[in-house]
Formats: sequence, structure tokens, C-alpha cells
Amino acid sequence: MEIVIKRTLGGRELSITTGKIAKLAEGSVTVRYGDTMVLSTVCTSDTTRPDQNFFPLTVEYRERFYAAGKIPGGFFKREGRPRELETLNARITDRSIRPLFPSSLINEVQIINTVLSYDAENEADVLALIGSSSSLMCTNIPFHGPVAPVKVGKVGGSLVAFPTMSQLKESTLELFVVYLKAGVIMIECGSKEVTEAEVLEAIKFGRPIADEIISMQEELASKIKKTTKTYIYMPVTAELEKTVKEMAGGKLASIEKGTDKLARQAEVKKIKEETLAALLLKFPAGKNEINGCLEKLEEENVRKSILENKVRPDGRGMTDIRPIICEVGLLPRTHGSALFSRGQTQALVVTTLGTKDDVQYLDDLAGEAEKKYMLHYNFPPFATGEAKPVRGVGRREVGHGALAEKALAPVIPTQEKFPYVVNLVSDIVESNGSSSMASVCGATLSLMDAGVPITSPVAGISIGLIKEQSGWVTLTDIAGIEDHYGDMDFKVAGTAKGITAIQLDMKVEGISDEIIEKSLSQAKDARAIILEKMLSSISSPRADLSSFAPRIVTLKIHLDKIKDLIGPAGKIIKKIILETGAKIDVDNDGTVHVASADGVALQAAIDRIKEICREAELGATYTGPVKKVAEFGAFIEIFPGQDGLCHISELDLTRVKRVEDVVREGDIVTVKVIGIDEKTGKIKLSRKALMSDKGPSAGK
Repeated sequence: MEIVIKRTLGGRELSITTGKIAKLAEGSVTVRYGDTMVLSTVCTSDTTRPDQNFFPLTVEYRERFYAAGKIPGGFFKREGRPRELETLNARITDRSIRPLFPSSLINEVQIINTVLSYDAENEADVLALIGSSSSLMCTNIPFHGPVAPVKVGKVGGSLVAFPTMSQLKESTLELFVVYLKAGVIMIECGSKEVTEAEVLEAIKFGRPIADEIISMQEELASKIKKTTKTYIYMPVTAELEKTVKEMAGGKLASIEKGTDKLARQAEVKKIKEETLAALLLKFPAGKNEINGCLEKLEEENVRKSILENKVRPDGRGMTDIRPIICEVGLLPRTHGSALFSRGQTQALVVTTLGTKDDVQYLDDLAGEAEKKYMLHYNFPPFATGEAKPVRGVGRREVGHGALAEKALAPVIPTQEKFPYVVNLVSDIVESNGSSSMASVCGATLSLMDAGVPITSPVAGISIGLIKEQSGWVTLTDIAGIEDHYGDMDFKVAGTAKGITAIQLDMKVEGISDEIIEKSLSQAKDARAIILEKMLSSISSPRADLSSFAPRIVTLKIHLDKIKDLIGPAGKIIKKIILETGAKIDVDNDGTVHVASADGVALQAAIDRIKEICREAELGATYTGPVKKVAEFGAFIEIFPGQDGLCHISELDLTRVKRVEDVVREGDIVTVKVIGIDEKTGKIKLSRKALMSDKGPSAGK
């Protein structure tokens, strides 16, 4: 039976429909807003893998090109591996719903979101999350939802719910907030140095709209006849938990605070191995259960120490930042480099400057686009002291790179001011928490080392949370163990002026506005400290680029000169490139970019271009040969490829009967430009204007 729930939100109709498409899935809905529509489905496995001790949730997001009436570009027309945007949108849904499943559930849960229609104005990422939550609500899967995402923009100083793509281009804020009834569970934000107060205002603005979306899902669920299914959980007995606590609880609690990551891991590993060996004699089939109890016990010890004793595993106070070391210019042949260390987290970030040839071309539902600023994040296994297979780029690496890229985007100079393609690569060479924010700091230093004139330096920090019924505490600059056993990873990046990016991930079912406000305030204080440390190593962008970086000079030529510069079949421009070694790019508006790391070659190419595209100046004097004689005047070449007409009346001070009486073809004549036709570009010359009354030969 088809069921449709509708509401008008943000001036457009939002509809959730079930019972029409993909009816064999456990849960299936289509969500439509404007003419953008997404199909969301959920299915679970009936069996589990042997010795499974984790909750296997997978979320997929796929955009079909047919949704926008397009055929994929390139040689391959079949849509294959997900593009970066699809990966990021899948992560948004995953991060929003994962905390709402029981961690002991071991049935595989798979959610697939497919964009079926796209109107180029209403984004599908919000609809995919609404659909994922709604499809789960149509099942008996143990899901503590629903969740309601709201995207908020700020256009012309006013907050806007679900801003269109055209509105987002003018917006100073793009805030993606996911709400529960109890609070906020996920935030993704990119902004142009907005204040903490503006972010809080936007979060509160979205709350009433989220309540409507939650109400829609609850109404939908109440009308569904759900199928019954038994789900499987990891078994743990009270007796085993008690025994593990008696044997290992005191040992884990007695680990000395302030011990570094590897030393602490070694102590914990030893205690766990000893406990496991002893307990396997009594519980021979319970290896997974014993390890689960040990993990839970360690988590309880860490959380209790922080919340009740106000002592963190590394001995810091609640708002203390780990020691920071900044170094720039450490790689001799790169265009810019920096090593940013915060405690045992270390990011090596390198800047490479390129030309238009290095632009990344994107092809997605919104159309083709060029990307001239990129930041890529890599996380090799040695960063955590481990030996693991090195695979392709994972979702986590894509997500962390996109966050750091977003954080720095507002301070990257415009192409008019700095006509380079900017590529940043952050290699995490040591990791103990908050490596994405270390990438932001390292990227800022690397850009300044490369001489990129960023408008302001950007720093990032992560705020953690330990929350129990007895109270809560927020932690500045969380280390890996605090991220692992804590309840929140609240990443905030920005300048001294304001916030440029936020990413909030939760492990509990939502946080209050009070916790958000406290976290933003703590992050602001921390950013100020980090920026001071960063600027002590390099106070501003270098005045000169690296000698290994290409120099780009931008010229502007008349539209009519483009064909002259390029030549037939590109003959002229190819010749200049071949002879000088410089790169030359010509835009349709007459902008010419000339690039070369060799200053001599660069100047040679510029001189050639200027010579070919040289334009006459009104009032200027030129000397050149007479190319043609007509009854009404002489055509004189004032510079190669450009001639003008010297009318018979402008040849001499006295009246001239025949042009040949004054000049003939091949004669070298000095003339003055007395007029340029704006429409046709025709040039009027005068020999007479340069003559005195001393005689007809004075201007020759």
C-alpha cells in the first residue's frame, strides 16, 4: 500500500513516500523536494560472520547521471566507483545514524541511497539522510531515531532553510545540522569567518523545521505494518563481566597518567593478554566476549578518571593543549612545506603551485566544473606504528581531506590576485588524535612558506566530551584514546576573526545547545593559542615564490587579437611554446596566462605575445613602411601585423593632389595615431600632425 506524507518547508513541498518502489527491501522510501528525488532502502543480513565482535553498518550514496538528464563524460559511459562527492554524502548519513544503533548488534545493516531526479537547485544530500532515517523507521531494526537534517544558509544577512544552489553561491554560511528530539547529533559546516554566535543562531533556527521532519517520519512509521525479524547481539554474561573486572580492573586503573601512547598501549596489551590467558581456562569458548569485557572495562576506567577525578590519560587539564612545534621550509625542492606537531600527532603538508594545465575537471549532476584549489589527506599505517596493507584512498581519508580543504577555502586568494592552481597534500606521519585539524594548521604554514597570499592564517582544534547521567565535561585537543572512548569529536577550524569549518561526530544520542556553546567557546580560545604558536614560525606569506615554482604573468589582449596569437591550427602559439619552453593559456575573454620557472624564458614568451598582440595607442607616434597606396590615402604598417590609414588630407600641411606625390609603397614614414574606431578597431593616422610649417618633407 502506498503511503505519502507531505509538508511545506522552506517554501517548497517535502514528501516522503513508501510502498511504491523497491518493496522487497526491509525498508524503502522515496523523498522528494522540488524536482529532486532520492530512493532510500535498508536491508539487514539474516546471519553473522563467525566470531564477529562489531556492528557492521554500510551506507552507500549514488548519483545517477540520468537524474539530471546527462550521459557520463569520458570514454566510459557506465557509472562505476563513487566520486568524491558521493563518498562525502555517504559519510554524512553514516555519521548521523551510526550512534543510534545498539553497539552490540551484529546483523549487517546496509543502506543505499540513489538519486533518481535532480533539479540543479535542491541538493540531494539532505534528502538521502531523511530517506535513510525514514526507511529505518519503517522496519523493526533497533534504531533510536528518527533524525532530521536541516541545511541553513545566510544570504544577505538573513538565515534561509534549505537554500538553493544559487542561494548558496551568495551565502556566507552553509550549515548542515542533524537533529534528534533530544538534541544535535551531527554538524557539517563551511563558512566565511562567521562568529560562534552566528553558528548558534543558525542551529536554533533549524530546530522547528527539524521537528516537522521528525513528525513526518513518526506519522509514516505509525501507518506502516512492520514485519517481525529477530536480530542478533553479541553475548555477554554478567558473571564474565564481574570476573574480568575483578582480575583486570585494578591493573588498568593503576596505569600511570602521562604515559605516552605507545607505552600505554603496551601496558594495556600486557594486562589484557594476561587476563585473557587466565580466563580462557574457565571460559574456553568466550575469547570475543572476554576481549569485549576488557575493552568495556578500559573505557569505564578512562571515562571515570576524566569525569570524576578530572585527570586525563596523558595528565593534562581539561583545556590544556599538547605541546606544539611548527617548522617550515624543511623540504628543499618543494614549492612550500611545513611540519606541524601537536603532541604525538604530526602532519607533513606540502604545497605545489601549478598552471591551468593542472586544473581538476569535475563532472557531476550539477554540471562540469573546474577545481583550482585542492587538499588531499593521506594516512599511512606507520603513522600509528602499525604494519597494514596499503590500499587505495579510503572514505576516512576523503572525508578528512575535504574538511581541511573546506577550512582553508575562504582564505585562498582569488584567481585574479593569484592565478595559480594550488594543490596541498597532508601526509600524517604520526597520529594520536585530531590529525585532520593538524592538517589544517600544517596547510596554513605550508601555504605561507610557498608565498601564497592567504587572507588570514587558519588553525583547527578538536573538542571532546565525556557525558554521563551524573554530568559532563568537554576536553580541548583530544588525544586518540579520548576520541576512542569519548562521546564526541567536535572539530572547529577558523581564523582569529571567525569560523571557517565545523565537523561534529557523536557516539551518544545527541547533545544540547549548552554543550555546543561551551565547545565553540573552548575551541575559540584554543585557536588563539595555536595561531600564536604558528605565527611565531612564519608571521606572513613569503614575499617571493620558490625558485622551483612556475612564475605566472597574466596579460590582457583584445578579443580580436586572440586569433592572431593562436594562429591557424594553433601554429603561432605552439611555436612560441616550443621556442621558449613557457606554458601559455588563452581564455575566451582575452586573458593570457604565461608560466615558466625560467625567468628568461618567461620574459621571452611575454615579449613575443606583446609583439603579436600589440595595440595602437591614441596620440602615440610610430614609424613604419607604406604597405599600400590608394586614391584616398596610404596604408602604413605601424608595427608588425597592424596598419592604419593616413588619409590624403593628413599627408601634408598643404593640399595633396596625388598620394604618390608625397609617399610611395615601401617608403618609411613617421605618423601619429589621431583616431581609433571603437567598433571596428580601424586606426586613423596623420603625417601632417607631426609637421611644422617648414616644408612637406618635415614628417618623413
